[in-house]
This record gives sequence, C-alpha cells and structure tokens, in this order.
Amino acid sequence: MTSTDIPLGEIQQTRSLRASVTDALRSAIILGDLEEGTLYSAPALAAPLGVSATPVREAMMDLAREGLVTTMKNKGFRITEMTAADLEEQTQVRQLLEGPAMRALAGHVPAEELAALRDLADRIADAARDGDLHSYLQGDRELHARLLEHTGNRRLVDLTTRLRGQTRMRALRALADSGRLVDSAQEHHRLLDLLAAGDGDGAFALIVRHIGHASRLWSTGDEGTGEVDSPLLDLVPLPPDAAT
Repeated sequence: MTSTDIPLGEIQQTRSLRASVTDALRSAIILGDLEEGTLYSAPALAAPLGVSATPVREAMMDLAREGLVTTMKNKGFRITEMTAADLEEQTQVRQLLEGPAMRALAGHVPAEELAALRDLADRIADAARDGDLHSYLQGDRELHARLLEHTGNRRLVDLTTRLRGQTRMRALRALADSGRLVDSAQEHHRLLDLLAAGDGDGAFALIVRHIGHASRLWSTGDEGTGEVDSPLLDLVPLPPDAAT
C-alpha cells in the first residue's frame, strides 16, 4: 500500500507534534481507516500527515504500548486485530470498572466541573452532528477520563482510557451520516444529570448500558453481540426497573 492510498490528512497540531500524530493515528485505527492486520511503514504514514517519519515512529511506539499496533522489526507496524469476542471481553471489563465508579461519584463531582463537562458534552454532540469524528473521539475520551479522575485512582483512569482506545468503531461514519450518533452523544448529558442529582444507581445503570450498546453499535452498526462462540457470563446484571 502506497502513502497515497492511506486515508489520512495533514494533522492540525494543537499539542506537541508527537501527541498530535498519536491522536491522529489512534483515531484512524479506531475508525478502521488503517486496516486491521495490515503492515504500515512509518514513512508511508508520515507522508499524508505532512510530517517526518520520526514522530510517526514515536507515536506508533506509544500506540504499541496501548495494544493498538504490533512493532515488526525493520518492517513497520501491524494494526492489531479485534474479534467480536475481544470486543465483548473489553466491553465487560469497562462495565465492571466504570459502573461502580459512576455510582460512587454520584453527588461528589464539583458543580464547576459538572458545568465544564456539560460544555464538553455539547461539543461532543456538535461534533457528532457535524460528522467531525476525530473531535468526537477526542471529546468522548476526555469526558470519561475527567469524570474518572474524581475517583482519585490514577490506575483506574489509565486502564479505562487504554481500554476505550482499543475499541474499534468501524460503523461510526455510517452512524454519523444517519444521525444516530447524536442520540448516543446525548447520553453524556443524561449521565451528568444523574451525577448532579446524586442518583448513583441511575448513573450505574446508564453507564453500563451506554458502554454496552455504544461499543457494539459503534463497532458493527448493530447493538447485538455479534458472532461470539462462547457468550460471557453476565457479570454486570441490571435490575429490570433500572433507569434507561
């Protein structure tokens, strides 16, 4: 595959060059623009980004630590494949971590932070409406990380952020084009409302459902679990009357 065939555009540098390149490549992997199982060289990726190969190599090393690529010595970087079973396992781990965290945070997020997060949620919804998927993914990643930072557990924030970054969202463009992505984005506002009201059970139920349907919907365009040979035991059951 030549550099002209790779669906990447010149980066808009808002942070350090390395961080900007990392964000651009992460988004391209998550959205499926860089194909799973395919080997890419740093120079081939650098050309459409408008940068040299050095920051691409540095970014890919960061993404290798996140589990998104595998380094192939003297060849380049292979995009890690994710199966339906991988998606289900990752989704369940995120539910196990983020569900109790949201229940515990209810009523404990400062008002000024909630106001700032509502502004961020507005920007995420605007990005969904405009089809700006790079901004959507960045905003979604930031909102969830900022909420979890209020637990005071840095390892929790790091682990959940890494898991979120490993998700594949191949159907995201189609969802944005159909308007369904905006509906998913609005769940951020409902979560913030529940946290502000101190409704821990409601926040738990919403985030568990949000992670479950969003991960599957964004990846495949369908909320089902896909073709999984051995369905997982339900470790995060919700009561039938839980808030939606």
